[in-house]
Amino acid sequence: MKLTAKTDLEVPAAAVFATLIDHPAWEREAIRNGVEVERPAGTPAMGVGAEWRIRGHFRGKPRKVQVRIGDLTPDQRLVLGLDSPTIEGTTWLEVMVLSPRRSRLRVDLEVKPKTLAARLFINTMRLAKGRVQARFEKGLVRLGARIKDRYDRQV
Repeated sequence: MKLTAKTDLEVPAAAVFATLIDHPAWEREAIRNGVEVERPAGTPAMGVGAEWRIRGHFRGKPRKVQVRIGDLTPDQRLVLGLDSPTIEGTTWLEVMVLSPRRSRLRVDLEVKPKTLAARLFINTMRLAKGRVQARFEKGLVRLGARIKDRYDRQV
């Protein structure tokens, strides 16, 4: 299943990208939300190959996912690989310059099931694709608002 969304921000593209790759801030926020985050030994702290093992609850069950940076083009693109016992996927985050003070953030998410239960879940999501897409877009708008808020506090 593939989802795509974009949002325009009144924030320079470099600041948007800097927020996206601020790993310590994302780790702290995940921990505040009750998610366990572990950095495997021997992986780089930044850049391609950086990796996290994440454990938390989703839909009432404990879940584990491994996130790895697969590609990184400074100030433009970040590709994250997702791997768990039930699904695998890829997220592409692209930042486009619209003007010196405006940018566009586009997110593409593609997930593939590994188990029969995950296949059933994803097929159910496909049936409700309109609602799933709307929630995905709303989540990106919230992320954009947080990026703008963070930028405004720094300036």
